[in-house]
Amino acid sequence: MRMNTMTRVRILFFLFCVVSIMACRKKSWDEYYGRPSTLAQPIYQVLEARGNFTHFLKCIDKSGYKSTLSAGGYWTCFAPNDDAFEKYFQENGLSGDEAIDSLTAQKIVKYALVYDAYRKDDLTNWQQSSGPDTSIAYKRKTAYYNWVSKEGDSLILAANRNGSYVEADNNNKYIPYFIDNYFAYQGLSSYDYNFFYPKSTYSGFNVANASVITSDIPAENGLIDEIDQVIVPLPSLEQYLNSSDEYSEFRRLLKKVISYQSNANITERNYALTGHTDSVYIKYYDAGNVLGLAFSPNNENYMLATTDAQTDGYGMAIPTNAALIPYESQILEHYKTFDAAPPAVLIALLNAHLWTSSPWPSKLQSSTNSSSETPTFSLSNVIDKKVCSNGFFYGINAVQQANVFRTVYGKPFLDPAYTLMTRALDADIKFSLINPDLKFTMVMMSNKTLIDAGYSYNTDRDAWEYLVPGGTVSSGSIPQSRINRILAASVFLTRNGEMDDLSGEGIVESWNGEYVRYKNNTLFAGGNMDDGTVVHIDSVANTFNGKVIYVDGLLTFSEVAIGAHLGRLANSDPDDYSDFFNYLVKSTIWSNSDSTITGMTAGSPYTIFVPSNAAISDAVRSGLLPGNAATGEPNFAPSVLEDQQAVVQFLQYHILNKNQVATDGKKSGNYVTLYSTLDGDPTSIKITNSVGNMTLTGMSGDVAHVKVSQSNVLCDMAIIHTIDKVLDFRSE
Repeated sequence: MRMNTMTRVRILFFLFCVVSIMACRKKSWDEYYGRPSTLAQPIYQVLEARGNFTHFLKCIDKSGYKSTLSAGGYWTCFAPNDDAFEKYFQENGLSGDEAIDSLTAQKIVKYALVYDAYRKDDLTNWQQSSGPDTSIAYKRKTAYYNWVSKEGDSLILAANRNGSYVEADNNNKYIPYFIDNYFAYQGLSSYDYNFFYPKSTYSGFNVANASVITSDIPAENGLIDEIDQVIVPLPSLEQYLNSSDEYSEFRRLLKKVISYQSNANITERNYALTGHTDSVYIKYYDAGNVLGLAFSPNNENYMLATTDAQTDGYGMAIPTNAALIPYESQILEHYKTFDAAPPAVLIALLNAHLWTSSPWPSKLQSSTNSSSETPTFSLSNVIDKKVCSNGFFYGINAVQQANVFRTVYGKPFLDPAYTLMTRALDADIKFSLINPDLKFTMVMMSNKTLIDAGYSYNTDRDAWEYLVPGGTVSSGSIPQSRINRILAASVFLTRNGEMDDLSGEGIVESWNGEYVRYKNNTLFAGGNMDDGTVVHIDSVANTFNGKVIYVDGLLTFSEVAIGAHLGRLANSDPDDYSDFFNYLVKSTIWSNSDSTITGMTAGSPYTIFVPSNAAISDAVRSGLLPGNAATGEPNFAPSVLEDQQAVVQFLQYHILNKNQVATDGKKSGNYVTLYSTLDGDPTSIKITNSVGNMTLTGMSGDVAHVKVSQSNVLCDMAIIHTIDKVLDFRSE
């Protein structure tokens, strides 16, 4: 059936209305949702419109990033202007744009692109999930990263963590910038910038060696900063180190802590990108653990592998071959090679030249390396410097003197004849001994000496062992504590050279508070005195923080109870010690079963002042002690309670509690005794001490003198002196 004219008219009218309505709606839609006329164009189009980025635009075209920079996104683009490219062409001998291949163009463009758009004022913010931290950032992650490369005959990819690898991370390079408010906050100046970039001018907003001409140019998909230099991707610390044969020896040593591991997923990805079927190996440095390298020089991330690389980086101060090789000969005097030495020796050498925080030039001398050491070199030793993508590089014509080598600790550490001593030091006082600001004297303990004395280390059990003379082997905490005590008694803090001359006679306090005596170039501790032996000095070696003494034996501690020592002295020197001992053994504080004294704790330090027999007779005559006042004859076992208490008070008052004091002139002042009054108040003796002379002043002002020639008897954590007067122990 044919459609009549009226129907056709109606249909046409309906279609006209529909089209009109849709047109009106589209206009309204466009007016509401369409692109505002004031909105900036995308980065690519803005660069085109400005007219002075023609070379950079050609690089963008070659790199394949035109569509990326013409569409959505969020970038900060450090765009070199045409003048920058003209300089780049001239400096690199290039004829023009056609001389830049697509690979180079990709490097220039991708390294110019920072993820996210930042105004100048925001670039110094450290971006964190909790919010930005202001004025502490000077780097941002770029779109550029190194992919698989050839190393010898193998395909290699750098690790992106310190000692590990995460596949989701491309190890993108960072680009540094130097902004005035960051410099002000960090206490830096143009000196720090020009130290690395002497041919550039610090402008208050620099990106690598470039100055920012115009900042914060808006674009739909980010911000543009116009710069006056073409910036190619900065090398990592590893890449820069590998670029010069002057550092080949350090590279050789670094190779000893490198390992390679094939990665199937990266191999497959590389095949998809390049068509190469060979396995790809991840290049690892032995880092990220307390016994390894401070960091991986090929890792573009920082310590936390988050955004912390915005705020800091690593540092390397690498000695030239001419400086390093002779130094190796010094530290390998005994081991000869690093392969023969413990791994810790090589790690210590390498880590001494690594910084876990980038050291700025103006702050280099106060910075500390990964071993917490300040530089032993100065800026005058710097012959090469480079801001790298992951840190600062300094080439130096000297070595960083590692404290573990140059201090007294270095003598056993670097000698295979002293590995047991080194093991003991590592577990106890190593970090004190490597302090270069202190001065020590240390008596060496060879493996042979320790083994002959019954000490050894069981590596299977990871424990010290001790063979008791005539007995069995013990293992665990007791041998450990014994070796620690012997070790501590062999270390002396000698700030004023107290042990520079041991040809005479004297006494010195060791690290753990026990004393050691010397006479005619021999040494003896409490155990040696008990045995009647001495340790002979063979030779002396000087170090940066003191000296070590090589000897023919071991300084041993006394294992004889203090009371038993007093008994021996009463027999060997009765005129000075017998009456005091007789009062002691008859008193209520004496234990006859084990020769101990009530109130004295085993392992705690004490000083016993023993009045001579003549002094005790004088005290009896004066009524201070029980006995015959007419003759001065002591009554060692009085029956009267008051006299018994007087004897105990006398004994306790002449014992310093928790302190050892020798006639070395070091300790003076008031010292608490073992005696407390009935009210519980402590009593004290005032000591006036000089080398070879000591006087005691009691509570009543009476004075006694130490008889030095019969004193300084070394016991188990105690020292015994004889004095010429009984101090009045009666409290007011």
